[in-house]
Amino acid sequence: MAASSGLEITERIIDKAKSLGACMAGVASVALLKQSPSHLIHPKMGDNTGVGSRKTADGIKPGEVRWPVAAKSAVVIAVEHSEAEPELDWWYGKKSPPGNRILMRINNTLAEWVAETFQIATHKLPYHIEQGGIFLKDAAVMAGLGCIGKSNILVTPEFGPRVRLRAMLLETEIAPTGPIDFDPCENCDQFCRQACPQRAFDQLVFSSAEIGFEQLPGRNGSFSRPTCNIQMKKDIDAADEDTDPQSGEMEKIIKYCRRCELACPVGQ
Repeated sequence: MAASSGLEITERIIDKAKSLGACMAGVASVALLKQSPSHLIHPKMGDNTGVGSRKTADGIKPGEVRWPVAAKSAVVIAVEHSEAEPELDWWYGKKSPPGNRILMRINNTLAEWVAETFQIATHKLPYHIEQGGIFLKDAAVMAGLGCIGKSNILVTPEFGPRVRLRAMLLETEIAPTGPIDFDPCENCDQFCRQACPQRAFDQLVFSSAEIGFEQLPGRNGSFSRPTCNIQMKKDIDAADEDTDPQSGEMEKIIKYCRRCELACPVGQ
C-alpha cells in the first residue's frame, strides 16, 4: 500500500467498481459521514423514522449505526435503475430484488479486489441500518454522487434519483470525492412531491427547533416516512403471483411505488 497514494487508490477503486458494473462510485470520509444529517437526527426522530422495523440479535436501536472502530473511509457504489428496467426492484416473495443482487455481487468482488490489491481491510455493509448498515443516501452525498432532493431521496447529475446504492468501509484513509456543488431542486416545480399518491409531503412533520438541525427529512421537515409506508403496504397487498425467473416457482411479485423518482426530470 505504501507505493500508492490515497488519491491513486481512490481512482483505482472507482475505475474497478465501474468495470464491475457500477454506473457511479465515490469515496467519503467516515469521520465526516458520522456528522451527516441522517446519522445525527434519526436517533432523535422516534417512531417517525421508518427505520428499525427489522429485528436484530444485538439490539441496535432505530436509527443507530454501529461503526467498526477501525473504519476510516466509505466506498459507495451505484447502479442505474432506469424506468425501462422496473424489474430490477421487484421482490419475488422474500427474495432480494435483481438490482440488489447486482449491487451485492459488485460490492463483494470489489472488496476482495481491494483487500488483495492494497492489503486494506474492508467491511461489506448490509442494506439495513439495523443489520449493520449506514445511511446510504448521506454516504452517497458525502462521496460526491449527488444531493438529497425535495423527494428525500438521492438525486444524481447523470441519472437523477433513478439509482440504487451499496457501500463498504475501509480501514484506512483514502482521498474523498465529495461532496459536490450540485442542487437541481432549489427552484424546481416539485414534480416528485406532486406525484406522491399518499401526499407524504403535505404537512410539516419535523422542525429545526424540535430536532436541532437545519437539514430535515424532505429538506424542510415535510417528509413523512409512515405516510410513505402506507403506499408500500398497498403495493404488497396488490402484488400478483407470477413465475420467478430464477427459481421457476410461483411467487408474489411486489412492485413498490417509484412515482416520486420517475417524475423527476433530472437525468432524463
